[in-house]
Amino acid sequence: MRITLVSTLVATAFSLGACNSSRTESPVVAAAPAALAPVPAALAYSGPVLGPDGQCQGGATGTATAIEPGIGECDLVRLKGKTPTDVLVGESGKGQREVQVLYSEPGGRELYFFVNNRLDRVVK
Repeated sequence: MRITLVSTLVATAFSLGACNSSRTESPVVAAAPAALAPVPAALAYSGPVLGPDGQCQGGATGTATAIEPGIGECDLVRLKGKTPTDVLVGESGKGQREVQVLYSEPGGRELYFFVNNRLDRVVK
């Protein structure tokens, strides 16, 4: 019985000591929501672009004389002299306009990749 009484007194002393503690904890504060990146007012490309039907939307006023990196989508169609076989228009996760233009030629397929209305690469 003496062990039980001593155990009870020790437990009571510890619990009372915890109530009289001078330790303070800061209140839990909800974190503020992360700020969203501003949406650009204008897209990062200029000039006429291709629609999903392969037709140039806007006046094709390009001056490119060769198919090379950096030319516009409508310049490619003007230089090729015919409508593409297929056009895929989309947007990247970075907010960039991405276009894939396919030409099925007798010698094989040519795939042109555009980013923001500029030829990025060609796969033949």
